[in-house]
Amino acid sequence: MAEINIAGAIAIVLFYLVILGIGLWAVRGRRRDNEEEAMLAGRSLGLVIGTLTLTATWVGGGYINGTAEVLYDKSLGLVWAQAPWCYAISLGLGGLLFAKVMRERKYVTMIDPVQEKYGAIMGVLLYIPALLGEIFWSGAILSALGATVSVVIGLDRFTSVIVSSCIAIFYTLIGGLYSVVYTDVIQLFCIFIGLWLSIPFAMTHKAVSSISEDSGKWLGEIPTDQIGVWLDYALLLIWGGLPWQIYFQRVLSCKSPSMSRTVSYTASIGCLLMAIPAVLIGAIGASTDWTQTSYRPFEGVTTNQTASVELDKTLILPMVLQYLTPPVVSFIGLGAVSAAVMSSTDSSFLSVSTILAHNIYRPIFRKKASEKEVVWAMRVAVVIVGAAVTGMALSVESIYALFHLCSDLIYVVLFPPWCLSFFWKDVNTYGSVVGYVVGLLLRVGGGEDKIGFPAFIKYPFYDEVKGQLFPFRTFAMIVTFVILIVVSSLTKYLFEGDIIPLKYDFLNEFKTCNIGKANETGHGPIEDKYVMKEHGNSEI
Repeated sequence: MAEINIAGAIAIVLFYLVILGIGLWAVRGRRRDNEEEAMLAGRSLGLVIGTLTLTATWVGGGYINGTAEVLYDKSLGLVWAQAPWCYAISLGLGGLLFAKVMRERKYVTMIDPVQEKYGAIMGVLLYIPALLGEIFWSGAILSALGATVSVVIGLDRFTSVIVSSCIAIFYTLIGGLYSVVYTDVIQLFCIFIGLWLSIPFAMTHKAVSSISEDSGKWLGEIPTDQIGVWLDYALLLIWGGLPWQIYFQRVLSCKSPSMSRTVSYTASIGCLLMAIPAVLIGAIGASTDWTQTSYRPFEGVTTNQTASVELDKTLILPMVLQYLTPPVVSFIGLGAVSAAVMSSTDSSFLSVSTILAHNIYRPIFRKKASEKEVVWAMRVAVVIVGAAVTGMALSVESIYALFHLCSDLIYVVLFPPWCLSFFWKDVNTYGSVVGYVVGLLLRVGGGEDKIGFPAFIKYPFYDEVKGQLFPFRTFAMIVTFVILIVVSSLTKYLFEGDIIPLKYDFLNEFKTCNIGKANETGHGPIEDKYVMKEHGNSEI
């Protein structure tokens, strides 16, 4: 175990204390047992705060470390750093297509329209990929923090991940979205200052050659046989980046529908701009002769050796901070990465827990639960989710692999029924069930090399060494869309045309009437449909 840098350890402790203090300060005088206050900050976010918190949520540790990692990786490079521009487009599309209508209907979570359309149980099934996505996302960024802290101050990954997670859980428990939002604002400024401050020092280090002259090392290329893979990932990040509660929790917390749309647009710009320092750090890492630094990857390596020294690419950002900048600057940079991690981790904890309490606990287990009880259910869920995420961070090594993986199931299984619930009134539960099963089969069948799961469906252009070269994720998503429409249309025709008697409508889709839009609290039609789905009555 490396020797702990006392000054660095003190710096990170002070940073955590400041974040914790801000989180507790943000909730002063608030009604912490009120559902809308705890989950949506009283729907009070304006343009500036809304933009900053939404930007900070996306610009997490996985975003920063992962972007730098891809730039450094000689087999990838800038052309494969898709997350920054893809998520920026995703936020813009979210504002254009979904933010305003979601806020107008006064939903509480992104699962609300799904449960209105398909019922409570189907809503839970569709929530599973969202839950897994959030855990992968948060696990990746906590893992990023552990890697950074272990390199810069010598503290082991286990301790840094546990401490970071516990602090995020604590102030999220106490303050809900208020605490998360205001800590996000401070954390975003820390990210901006910390990373930009480190770049001049790193770029002028004697071991770093000109990144413009060495552009061949970090620009990368897209081989002909990888075009389908590149396109698949790009579409996955853009459309799979839409149905996330961490995004809609902010959209639905804005003061007005028009504000929610504007915040989406401005955050998309902020998201893109905040990727620039991570790109530069990755390029600097790729342009560095690490034998000229004090880095010693194994015993016996000296600065006189001419052989290339291979680094763990997932650690390139903290390595640049540690070995190419002065100690004070590296500590500030560490604070920046810590801020990035905390800003996304707390958001994920809260978003998952909000859905667990609002869309699962209340409608399925406690339909008559009071607001106070639902808030407490959310708090219990924060602890459980936090523990699950921490376990993921301690057991999974690849950062950018998780950064891509976190959107897969959401893209294939959740996005189609969620999207159609807004734009096609005839979609129904039968279509969603069949689409769910087929989409899941097609995606799982494609395998996943990053987690050691072999493919049992070999799509066109499959290669035994390179794996799937066909954009099979996008194919699975499109098939899910088509099945939803076809099966929904067919069942509507069969049941409403009396070709199949209504007594065989076992999902009670056509025995029930559509109650209508949400009432002012956002709970009305959702709860009404739960009753209808269960009892098969046209009246409550």
